[in-house]
Amino acid sequence: MSKPTLKTREQFKFFLPIQTRWADNDIYGHINNVTYYSYFDTAANSLLIQKTGFNIHNSEIIGLVVDSACSFLQELSFPEMVEVGVAIGKIGNSSLRYELAIFKQDQTQAAAQGHFVHVFVDRQTRKSRAIPQYMREVLHAYMLMD
Repeated sequence: MSKPTLKTREQFKFFLPIQTRWADNDIYGHINNVTYYSYFDTAANSLLIQKTGFNIHNSEIIGLVVDSACSFLQELSFPEMVEVGVAIGKIGNSSLRYELAIFKQDQTQAAAQGHFVHVFVDRQTRKSRAIPQYMREVLHAYMLMD
């Protein structure tokens, strides 16, 4: 299996700082792999909330994760501050692909990187819904930089 092309800080316009927690470490003394996905989920939703005003409690639509992946490149552990870079890889009719990378402080290359795909659906019926135009316009500014 070939290693992915490492993402760098310059490719991202949105960063969410996260303090690792004692409970994030596993028996091997590093952040457990499932926790990286939690960091990705928190950062992707923070972009939506902070930049588009998306109301996770009351909006008519919600984003369901239908695909995700992570490549683990360096160990993270507690105590450590990390920053999760979030970029938009693709905006579809009802789907949004986030490109994500976790950076150690003062490092330019990702310690972990991956993606999340949200499909937006009606909160009640769970039927696919188009991403609202206002969200598209805001999120376009966060497209992944090559």
